[in-house]
Amino acid sequence: MTRPETDRAQPGPGSPAPAEHGAAAGAAAKAPYRDARLDNAKFLLIVLVVVGHAIEPLRDITAVSALYYWIYFFHMPAFIMISGYLSRSFDGSSNRVEKLVLTVAVPYLIFWTIHQSIYTVERGGLGDSLSLLKPTWTLWFLVALFLWRLSVPVWKRLRAPVLIAFAISLFAATTSLSDTLSLGRVVSFLPFFVLGLSLRREHFAWLDKLWVRLVSLAVLGTTAVLAVPISDRLSRDWLFWRDSLTDRDIDPLIPSLGIRLAFMGLALAMTFAFLALTPKRRTWFTSLGLYTLYVYLGHSVVFILFKASPWYDVMDTPLGAVATVAVALATTLLLCSPWVRAAMRWAVEPQMSWFLKREEPPAAGGGPDGGGTREKTAAGV
Repeated sequence: MTRPETDRAQPGPGSPAPAEHGAAAGAAAKAPYRDARLDNAKFLLIVLVVVGHAIEPLRDITAVSALYYWIYFFHMPAFIMISGYLSRSFDGSSNRVEKLVLTVAVPYLIFWTIHQSIYTVERGGLGDSLSLLKPTWTLWFLVALFLWRLSVPVWKRLRAPVLIAFAISLFAATTSLSDTLSLGRVVSFLPFFVLGLSLRREHFAWLDKLWVRLVSLAVLGTTAVLAVPISDRLSRDWLFWRDSLTDRDIDPLIPSLGIRLAFMGLALAMTFAFLALTPKRRTWFTSLGLYTLYVYLGHSVVFILFKASPWYDVMDTPLGAVATVAVALATTLLLCSPWVRAAMRWAVEPQMSWFLKREEPPAAGGGPDGGGTREKTAAGV
């Protein structure tokens, strides 16, 4: 879900950069200002994303259902918080907006078309709606990221942005929001993005304290145990942060708001626990954190095809679930490989400058808007 952005504001998201060529990517990975913890976290989170989507059809198996719930308790809030942290340099300049369009909006259009093409073949005809404003499956995140990032200059001007985003998220959930532009998720996950915007590098230093790591182990262990009864008693709709509280069979204020607050607190606690236990040194998978957007977009196509095949009819057993997790892990690593990235680059990092109007040259005495080199992206998934 994310292509990387450094932990330091770069010239030149907020928005993604062109192709990662071998030497350039290697140099970026070794840059002293890169935060290895964030690259490690992004890779581990994209693994959870792929595994979660892979095992979704096997939730009738108790262990699989518990794992599914545990993953969904926090993996998207964590990704979104990291995306917010890496979006701090977005200033709304024409240069940043151009990169946002070319590296978020254009890949959305390409993969929306790919998804709809597969669905059309599977159904044997066109669906009831072909609106570009209704994201297919995983593409809601690109829409949300686009809207969140455009709003960054506003949040940076407010005195209490996290509190305001929290209030908007909580009370907007009491009204019915359509699935157009995935507004339900855009609003529901908003506090995590704004929290990421508000964090600074020194805040992450707290995660290195021994007592924090011990508490983090307890948090992740306890939630893994709790996932078993919760998965058996609570609808998985609560995990998606998608539907309005008015769309449920219980009172939209009490206890619905209480449950939403509990899930927010759970996601926040697990996110920081996860980051505290994530290695902060370079590992064998640190450099793979550069390519999470390739994995996020690529795996969606892979598992749409899997779900249209007989795979899940055959693998609906505990052993089949293990095999499916193995396939998910292999898919993640495969999509990070250089030759697969080269094959996908046209869709994930399209060079489509013709898509935008040519920028007028700056007036005499003025500098170029934004300037600088093209930067790596932080798509957060």
